[in-house]
Parts: sequence; structure tokens; C-alpha cells
Amino acid sequence: MPVPVPGPAPTGLAVRCGRILLSPWSRFALLVAVLSGAGLLVLLFEPQELLSRGWPPQLNGATAVVAFALAYGLCTAAFVPRPLLNLAAGALFGSQLGLAGAVAGTVLGAGIAFGLGRVLGQEALRPLIRGRLLVAVDGQFSRHGFRSMLAVRLFPGVPFAVANYCAAFSRMRWFPFLLATGLGSIPNTAAYVVAGSQAATPTSPAFLVAMGFIALSGLAAALVAWRKRNALRGRAGA
Repeated sequence: MPVPVPGPAPTGLAVRCGRILLSPWSRFALLVAVLSGAGLLVLLFEPQELLSRGWPPQLNGATAVVAFALAYGLCTAAFVPRPLLNLAAGALFGSQLGLAGAVAGTVLGAGIAFGLGRVLGQEALRPLIRGRLLVAVDGQFSRHGFRSMLAVRLFPGVPFAVANYCAAFSRMRWFPFLLATGLGSIPNTAAYVVAGSQAATPTSPAFLVAMGFIALSGLAAALVAWRKRNALRGRAGA
């Protein structure tokens, strides 16, 4: 029986090129390119406008909600503001179905951003965490992932994308991140969805209550962020 002849060993140049392409900084450069491209597509095509115009007639019921959730997740990963999408969800599907689609899209978009940051950016950026405040923030997400992310989602003072990538670059696990995102996003998302569903009657009690909740949650977020910032500074100084 003939003995198989081994193929040629990879050359030194091929090995070096492979290492460069798979290096942390190459992956981080890919992450920057992906996010830049996503942001450019948003500026060019304005998908949030397409969402607010309605759906094709062949998409209706549960199929339309699922399609909206998928589009919502992709749009939030591409930096489309969530409040616009939440208002569109309420206007298109009403309060109940709109809330289901918006929350599902929120979790999907957060998962996409978390996965991109974890796979392409974490290894390159973690060695750069040197400032005391950055170390304190990283420690908060790494040690108290679910509690910290739940607070971030409940009080919408931190931009959605910033929270996603800060969590991805920390040592937070997938399940606490997604669970806290889903639970913590419900109150504020529901307020925007209800406001969108009642936009045709801006003097209705439901619309006024929703807008009041949005205003109060924004004020509470500012106060919590101010206190948390001082606490993190004190912890970093200690």
C-alpha cells in the first residue's frame, strides 16, 4: 500500500501573514471597519424611515412582528436610535405586539453588538484599560454583570451602543447580559411604544402618561448617573 506523502509545510511568510490577520489589532480594525460601514449605510439609506412607513402587504400578523424585530436588531447594531424604532413599533403594531417586537429587537441588537465587541475587540482593548475610572467601570461590569447592566437599561442615561461595547470588553457573560438587557429595557421601551401607538391622539391619557414616564425616567437617569460617577471615582481613587 502506498504511503501518503505529506503536503508541503506552510512557509514562514504564510505563518506570519496568518498571525497578522488573526492578531487582536487586526480583528479590532475589522470591528472599526464594520461599525463604520454600518454607520455609513444608516446615513445613506435611513432605515428608520423605512420602518416608520409600514410593511409590504404580504407581511402581516406575527410574520410582520418577527420581520420588524430582525430589522430592529440590525438597525440598533448600526446605531439607529432606539426611541425612533420604539415609536415606529407602536405606530405599526399597537402597544402589545409593538412592545414584543421592540424588546425582541433590542435583545437581538444588543447580542449582535456584544458578539462583535467580544470576538473582534476585547482582546485588543483590555490591555489598554489603565485609567482608574476605566478600571472601576470594568470591575463593576465584570463582577456585578447582571445587576450593573440591569441598572443601565432601567435608567436610559448611557447610550445603548456604549453599554453594549463596554459590556463586551469586560468579562461579563452572555446570559446575564442578554437577560438584564431584556428585563431592563421593558419599562422605557413600553413608554415609547405606547406613545407611538397613541401618536394620532396626543391629548389622550395614555400618550400623556407615556411621555411623562419618559421625562421622569430621563431625569432619574441623570441623577443616578451623577451619583454613580462620583461613586466610581471614589472607588477608583481608593
